[in-house]
Amino acid sequence: MNSKKDRPEEAALPEEEAGKATQEPEPEQEPAQENPPEPAEDKAAAEHERYLRLAAEYDNYRKRSARERESIYSDVRADTVTKFLPVYDNLARALSQPTADEAYRKGVELIMAQLKDILSRLGVTEIDAVGQKFDPALHNAVMHDTDEEKGEGEIVQELQKGFKMGDKVIRFAMVKVVN
Repeated sequence: MNSKKDRPEEAALPEEEAGKATQEPEPEQEPAQENPPEPAEDKAAAEHERYLRLAAEYDNYRKRSARERESIYSDVRADTVTKFLPVYDNLARALSQPTADEAYRKGVELIMAQLKDILSRLGVTEIDAVGQKFDPALHNAVMHDTDEEKGEGEIVQELQKGFKMGDKVIRFAMVKVVN
C-alpha cells in the first residue's frame, strides 16, 4: 500500500518538484546567457555615432533654412521691383515725347536717373535687345518681319524694356524680330 498509486497526489508533488530542481535549466534560457551585454566602449561608440548624425542633420537643416530665407528674400525683392517697372515705362515714354518746356524735361530726366540708380543698387540690369540675336530666355517676340539686310533672328525694335535681377529675368524684353 505504500506504492505511488495509493498515496495521495499531494504527496507525489514534492517528490516531482525535487526531481525538477535537480534537472538542467530549460533551453529557452540559454540564448540569454550566451549573449553577454555590450561592453561600455561599444555603447559609447554607438552614442557618439548617433550624436554625429544628429549634428549633421541639424547642420543640413540650418543650411537649407538659410537658402530658403535667401530665396524668399530674393523673390520678394524681385516682385517689388516688378511693381515699379510701369513707372519706369511711363518715365521713358515721357522722355521720348518732344516738349517745349525744358524745366519739365529736366525734371523727368532727373526722376528717371534717380529710378535707374535705385534699380542698379538693387542689382537690376536692363536686358539689351536691339541689334542682338533673339534669345527666348531673355526676349519675348511679339512681332515678326522680313528684312533681307538683317540677319536671321535679329531684333530690330524693342517695344518694352526687359530687366534682370542677377541671373533671374524679372521681365522679358518685348521685341520685334526679323527673318
